[in-house]
Amino acid sequence: MKILVVGGGGREHALAWKLSQSPHVETIYCVPGNGGIEEIATCINMDVGDFDGLIRFSKQESIDLVVVGPEGPLAAGIVDAFQSKGIAIFGPQKNGALVETSKVFAKRMMEKYDVPTAPFQVFSDYGEAASYAEQLTPPYVVKADGLCAGKGAYVIHDRAEGLKALNDLLVEKIFGQAGNSVIIESFLKGVEVSYLGLSDGETVLPLLPAQDHKPLLDNDQGPNTGGMGAYTPVPFMNPQIEMEIDRVVMKRSVRALAEGAVTFKGVLYGGLMLSDDNKPWVLEFNARFGDPETQPILYKMESDLLPYLMACVEGGLSRMEPISWKPGVSVCVVLAAKGYPEKPVKGDRIFGLEDLKGRADVKVFHAGTRKDGDRFYTAGGRVLGVTALGDSYSDAIRKVYDAVGCIKFEGMQYRTDIGRKSLGA
Repeated sequence: MKILVVGGGGREHALAWKLSQSPHVETIYCVPGNGGIEEIATCINMDVGDFDGLIRFSKQESIDLVVVGPEGPLAAGIVDAFQSKGIAIFGPQKNGALVETSKVFAKRMMEKYDVPTAPFQVFSDYGEAASYAEQLTPPYVVKADGLCAGKGAYVIHDRAEGLKALNDLLVEKIFGQAGNSVIIESFLKGVEVSYLGLSDGETVLPLLPAQDHKPLLDNDQGPNTGGMGAYTPVPFMNPQIEMEIDRVVMKRSVRALAEGAVTFKGVLYGGLMLSDDNKPWVLEFNARFGDPETQPILYKMESDLLPYLMACVEGGLSRMEPISWKPGVSVCVVLAAKGYPEKPVKGDRIFGLEDLKGRADVKVFHAGTRKDGDRFYTAGGRVLGVTALGDSYSDAIRKVYDAVGCIKFEGMQYRTDIGRKSLGA
């Protein structure tokens, strides 16, 4: 089979790498790809938003399956465009991507179908929102309705902070139309977990739960990012909790979408909060593989990924065997460029990657890199995702940070505590 992966980050490198191991895969293309993906796929310099160009390329090369990584093309309707031309593509249609692209849509769906989520109100007028907020006792949460690159949610601790967030979104429009409506919701306490499931519109097949680390600095300090690392499995999860998540979150949401004439095919990603009594609450939904969660999850996956993606596209996921996983723990540490997340510096040479080639227990997934000959350079905010597999949490953490110590580039930023929560630290 010929595969086209759409995207150019660490998630897409992990997808291309895992698909390249399938005996059914002959050739992989990636648009636009990155320096690391170049080593296993043919990268095509094309805009992921150029659907007509992507379709022409797919027909020209007789692509058998397109796999979409990032949310942008999904939000713009890439799946609808490809399906209209009879090209097999993995991901939800535009109306399914609404669970991620519109928090108001997702919250109202959850409210209607009794999917557990925080109580909320929706506002599009600053005066009404401010009046409501002033009646609340912090903490509470303000969220922009649309996509804001992970920066549209604010935990509010005092009155002035709340009014500023509402003014930034509704009046100053710092995120443009994404802030035309806002949600004000109750603050949930507990432990966060990322829960991903494959869906063919009827069946949901869970992947391994993971825990992401959003803030830039150790101990969850500093500005929020796209994710500074993740690990799987999650020690505070158990089969009973997972069964409850499958029942009241994943399956209920896919059924709810189906009742609204949305056949959700792809990855449903629940960003969850587990309360002290182990009840799952949905903080947000994404409509695609998470990044960086995909890296440790796929690194730990024993099964061939391709048949599961095809089962989502064609239907029949219920007939698939449960996914087989390698034993042990997988940990991914993100190495970010100087200036990330505000103004990442690009063009610095990366050293040490050659020292990690051939390691059976370590894989470096490229996110923002450029290859020039046999040299690699930084070309984005999140540069690399160093991922290791170990026998235990401590073993995997030791291995991943030993590998991180081999890599150097100017101003390299990373957290030193990824996975420490698994140890109760």
